Amino acid sequence: MTTPGSTLSDAHVLLTGATGFVGQAVLERLLSGHPDTRISVIIRPKGSLTAEDRLAKLLRKPVFRTWRRSIGAAEADRIARERIAVIAGDLTDMPELPADLHTVIHGASAVKFDPPIDEAFDTNVGGALGLYGGLRAAGATPHVIHVSTAYVGGLRKGITPEQSLNHDVDWRAEAEMAHTARRSLELASRDPVVLRQLLDQARAEHGKVGPQAVTNAAEQARQEWVNERLIDQGRLRAETLGWTDVYTFTKALAERAAEDLWYREGQRLSVLRPTIIESALRHPFPGWIDGFKVADPLILAYGRGQLPDFPALPDSILDIIPVDFVVNAIIAAALTPPEPAGRRYFHLGSGASNPLAFHEMYQNVREFFVNSPLPKDDGHVQVPSWRLAGGPRVDRAMRQREALVTSADWLLTRLPMTTRSRGWADKVHSLQRDLRSLRKLTDLYRPYVQTEIVFDDARARELHRSIPEPERGHRGFDVTEIDWRHYLQEVHFPAVTSLSRAFVNRPASRPQPTRMLSVRSDALAVFDLEGTVLDWNLIEQYLWLCRSMAPMSRWPRELGSLAVSLPGYVRSELRNRGEFIRAFTRRYEGLPASEIQRQAQGAFGRALRQRVLPDAVACAQAHRAAGHHTVLVTGSIDVLVEPIAHLFDDVIAGRMHQNDGVLTGYLDAPPLVDEARAAWLVQYADHHGMDLRHSYGYGDSHADVAWLQLLGHPAAVNPDSKLYRHARRQSWTVFDWGRTAITDRHAGQTPRRSVGSRKKAPWTDRGDETDDRTSHGF
Repeated sequence: MTTPGSTLSDAHVLLTGATGFVGQAVLERLLSGHPDTRISVIIRPKGSLTAEDRLAKLLRKPVFRTWRRSIGAAEADRIARERIAVIAGDLTDMPELPADLHTVIHGASAVKFDPPIDEAFDTNVGGALGLYGGLRAAGATPHVIHVSTAYVGGLRKGITPEQSLNHDVDWRAEAEMAHTARRSLELASRDPVVLRQLLDQARAEHGKVGPQAVTNAAEQARQEWVNERLIDQGRLRAETLGWTDVYTFTKALAERAAEDLWYREGQRLSVLRPTIIESALRHPFPGWIDGFKVADPLILAYGRGQLPDFPALPDSILDIIPVDFVVNAIIAAALTPPEPAGRRYFHLGSGASNPLAFHEMYQNVREFFVNSPLPKDDGHVQVPSWRLAGGPRVDRAMRQREALVTSADWLLTRLPMTTRSRGWADKVHSLQRDLRSLRKLTDLYRPYVQTEIVFDDARARELHRSIPEPERGHRGFDVTEIDWRHYLQEVHFPAVTSLSRAFVNRPASRPQPTRMLSVRSDALAVFDLEGTVLDWNLIEQYLWLCRSMAPMSRWPRELGSLAVSLPGYVRSELRNRGEFIRAFTRRYEGLPASEIQRQAQGAFGRALRQRVLPDAVACAQAHRAAGHHTVLVTGSIDVLVEPIAHLFDDVIAGRMHQNDGVLTGYLDAPPLVDEARAAWLVQYADHHGMDLRHSYGYGDSHADVAWLQLLGHPAAVNPDSKLYRHARRQSWTVFDWGRTAITDRHAGQTPRRSVGSRKKAPWTDRGDETDDRTSHGF
């Protein structure tokens, strides 16, 4: 048995959860402070990365930086190769373990408060089952340090002792029921009533994009339906049995599994229960942290001005402990194992010996962000003042704000998207984001900011005192040494806001008609027509032609017919762009094709060019200059697009059927819109040797999502409300291209390629066409 202060000489330590926050810090301590220790780590391959790849990547993270610099990178790599053995696998499918293990540090866990109930059981309880089963199968009898959480005690008040949990919940039965819940809900989600409701919602939201978008959205909604109920079931089951959430519930049952499967089998067990683990106070360097931890989303949301108030009790204890204190306690426990067949429990927190009241935490957070505010576009964020008046008042105010924002959002979806309404939409989007953040943080943190629990730490203090006095300064974990103001203001808050500051300090991008374009010959620039390149829709074009071609005596009847049909056109356009195009082109029935062509080459062509957006022309020219192949794709008919064909390298349009030179009102092929355009684009790029990942796309309608999402650089131009929402969610570029008319100076330019007919394959070699006008019969 080793003694306090030893170096775990020749010990073989198995570490689970090595890629996690605490696990990587433990691995660093073993490498830097215990040079004779052999280490095995269980790492799950991920994607194309092997377990060894993930370890190599892990060893270059900031936590190892001080150690690597102290001995040199080459020496650090050599030591890692010699001392660390990688066991590729997962705790729920345990690979073969070595039999000569001296110590196991089990820190693998899903640190998420609200996962689906079966996932929480798989990770927290299933992981423990896999580990202890694997150790028994290997014939290993190590001392196991089981890292849990102090909040396994559940909903209670007052002092919580360092001892085994007092409950009689059957962890085996609960685990089985958790998996039964998924099977039951998967079956329920396929009930016709549920599926019909989800399908109707998907059609209403995504019908304009296409049938595949509808089915994909319906299936995604079904999966979300299942997960939402599994999350709710986990929360409710935990609460009915006396725990705050499914995370603490399953961690408590994992402790009981460790007792049943290890301690009661005559093995040594140490259970360490940290409270809220945050950035390092000293080691490997002050402020080291790996991603945002439990309290950090709350801190950052406040600093961003997203939390006008919070339902915390001012005198509740926010029990925080630096990560290096937790690591030191784990190593101290490893150095002083219990007697054979013994067990012990330690609370690693600050609430009993150096309490931090929530109102003190709030004052420190406020002071920090008042002195060092986060920047925003128009200056700096002004953080709110909290009254800390309790939950009911905050909940009531939140419900009122949610109702107002929901009403504003409903109204905006029914307004046309203009520069002004997009500004309103941005504000509503920001308010929705803030309210979602407030609601989520309130639900998740309420048990932790209204707690009246104090975790007794007498045994943890005794463990600290077991460390030889000369080593306590750098290997100890005496929480009474922590000066909270120093730690919070000078160590922790700067650490957790550094990434946020780096992000918000980046200069805001100002979308321009042209972007910085990479010069490539295998990139496409694909443009939609109406609303994107042209400020003139199909109805307006038809009315212009009617005015020029029909006698005045027919105008009242034509306008009346159009007025009667207009509501139907609007409904079909909202449902399906192709349906609208088919319906509207029927109005061309009986018109002579030669007269349409004459108008396109004359007055109509001039009017069309007057309505081309100058920013669209500039953008197309910039893409040509960068060597990109520019393509205009439209559901409109080819003859009406011919006047602007010279602006693009290729124009793909529909073609109307004729009978003896008279238009029948029918298209020769289905209109090239939404998912049909997406399928065409994939084939077009393949035949031309173009790379869609480096290509650009410009569209104005929600229907354009189907093909824009295939491109590496999608952009929404003067978007409708649904496309604007989608673009914001996906961080697409949004352009507001002005509608100032351009001159007709382009009229005499020779087209590089004219209108492509869909009766002829659009990827036909250009050498096969001596004159596009002749080939299309213009």
